[in-house]
Amino acid sequence: MTVPIPSAKPTAGDTGPTISIAVGDNGLTVAWPDRSWTFHPIWLREQSRDPAARDRKIGQRLYDAWRLAPDLSVTAAALDGDIVSLTFSDGHAARYPLDFLRREHEQTVPDDLAGTPRPWDATLTPLPTLLWSEVMASDRALLTLADTLAVHGFCILDQGPTGVDDAEHLANRFGPVRRTNWGGVADVKVEAVAVDLTQTNRGLEPHADNPYRLPAPGYILLHCLRNDAEGGESTLVDGLQVAETIRREDPAAFEVLTTTATRFRYVDPETVLEHHGPLIELAPDGAVRRLRFNNRTEEAPALAPDRLSAYYAARRRYAQLLHAPGNTLEFKLEPGQLLFIDNYRLLHGRRGYALDNGGRHMRQAYLDRDCVASRQKVLRRALDAEPDLWGALT
Repeated sequence: MTVPIPSAKPTAGDTGPTISIAVGDNGLTVAWPDRSWTFHPIWLREQSRDPAARDRKIGQRLYDAWRLAPDLSVTAAALDGDIVSLTFSDGHAARYPLDFLRREHEQTVPDDLAGTPRPWDATLTPLPTLLWSEVMASDRALLTLADTLAVHGFCILDQGPTGVDDAEHLANRFGPVRRTNWGGVADVKVEAVAVDLTQTNRGLEPHADNPYRLPAPGYILLHCLRNDAEGGESTLVDGLQVAETIRREDPAAFEVLTTTATRFRYVDPETVLEHHGPLIELAPDGAVRRLRFNNRTEEAPALAPDRLSAYYAARRRYAQLLHAPGNTLEFKLEPGQLLFIDNYRLLHGRRGYALDNGGRHMRQAYLDRDCVASRQKVLRRALDAEPDLWGALT
């Protein structure tokens, strides 16, 4: 049985949309003007921020949630403005902002960067660009950079310095540089004794960096110190755009690419790195979470022949789209520019270059995803006065 709960009387002049709640055997139902959703009683009880349930300063739970009674129910409810007050069958009482309930209904899995990705192709113009000096000096500009990464997956920082440590200084605006076997910030240039094809002057196909690591670096910072060689243009492809094209046009290939784990391996005299995963990884809600493609290091497992035939055909379709001129941005970085790339969404590469009358020298740093996402959300809370819904449920 469901029992409707009358909403609080509107204030004078209130013309906002009507929101109603109802209590039933399966929990609390909230009806917004455009949708309704029923929240499970145990889920609601676990979300309580009452001082008896959560540490007020830390926010972490103080009791064993698994000990809650399986037949826990909501016994009383009231709606006062935008706050829902509930009492449970175990006697606990808590309050919930409607904004919190709406957000939790719409966001079923934890997000990464906050923002809606906007797929793009070779027609994207202008390229998202910010001034290096502003990002270094202004938290508002730093937030704009993070928001840009959420939307486009990359951003160019312009008019920057050309010191060997400057990329690390900029990375530190988000958090510590991710150290690898290459160190903290590494040179990307031709080396006399190369242990990776990035250390040669050959062109590099669209690829994600380091899919052989666990976890792979989340973001790449590529800082240009010199780029007067003939060639050496940077390329970018939006993997999200490619993945959604395959999902729409070839569902069978999409299924193969999202369910077949391939392997990646990197070896040098002092390092052996191995990991696996599908070329297109999905989140639990079906959204594209991560793209993998690295022709130089992929080592497909010896699966059954029919499965491998399907995989190779799907991979060919995937690679053709990644190499298609209509999906590829091409530009040449100038000294002092830095290319900030989402390594889980974009595939990057470069054209080959000649060293007869010039050179190409980049400095590369990595950042983990969590520190970039955390910095964005802290800045949003501080600069945009977003409500601290974590601590508001009392």
